[in-house]
Amino acid sequence: MSDNLPKDLQVILCDMCTEEDRKPARKTCMKCEISMCVQHLQIHLTTPVLLQTHPLTEPMALCGTTKCSQHGKLLEYYCLDDMTCVCVSCAIEDQHRLHNMKTFSTAHKELMEKLNAEQQALLTKTDDVNVSLEKWEKSVREKMSRSSLRLVEAVTSLRDIALTSVQSSVSARMVAIKTSKSSMQEAQKEKDTFRFLQMYSQVHQDLEKAKAVDLRKGLEPGSDRDKLVQEIRENGEKMVKQASHFWGSLLTLVDPENCQELIVTGSDLIFDPQIFGPGISLSEDKRKVFYSSTPGQCTATLDP
Repeated sequence: MSDNLPKDLQVILCDMCTEEDRKPARKTCMKCEISMCVQHLQIHLTTPVLLQTHPLTEPMALCGTTKCSQHGKLLEYYCLDDMTCVCVSCAIEDQHRLHNMKTFSTAHKELMEKLNAEQQALLTKTDDVNVSLEKWEKSVREKMSRSSLRLVEAVTSLRDIALTSVQSSVSARMVAIKTSKSSMQEAQKEKDTFRFLQMYSQVHQDLEKAKAVDLRKGLEPGSDRDKLVQEIRENGEKMVKQASHFWGSLLTLVDPENCQELIVTGSDLIFDPQIFGPGISLSEDKRKVFYSSTPGQCTATLDP
């Protein structure tokens, strides 16, 4: 029946009982390589020589692993340095002789205590990591949200400025088309030949103005357009810097070892290529620095 049980639930039976009446084992002798019930264990417990020289363990299934493969002797000690079971020859003669050796019972006790302590430390660390992870995620999300919000606001502002100005200009040009349309409709309604001919000159002028209108053009040339172009350029440069910083932050977040966000101030800064070491390259205008910890891989840009 025990053969049908899961391995970790199998009952180790006494090897000295008769086959018809095998009782559960109480101990296993590593030297004799047998498991014994309470009755058959007594000889090991009452004979001083056996008690001293035959190590007893909790009942276990022996599969030929109780002896040293190198010396053929009983495995009696545990090497803490190599984390393996060894025989007495391994412990005093071979590669383990200078290692930290323990008897099975002592090693079992010490390692169990160590395992329990490490488990508790790991649980505490896990709790701390969960708290730290929440703080880290909140901090990074807030930082990214602020950066992305500023970038979106800059793009939206730039878009609104351009659209509003061009819309006003296009609306003004639409007046010429509407005027021409109205003039043509009035002329088409006029039945009197003389009055029609008198009106035609003005209708023609309005029509030519309407035909000259190009709704695809931007603002009309002048100081207003020049001022707006300058404003868009300045705001656009700020927007590009914000986008560059946001991009650098994302790279640094994903790959902090190879990607570093480089930020400087001052638009008049010009770099000397002779001061740079490996992994840093310079743009042709000497105003942009490209850094990479891996040759040939651009990971961050310094754009003054």
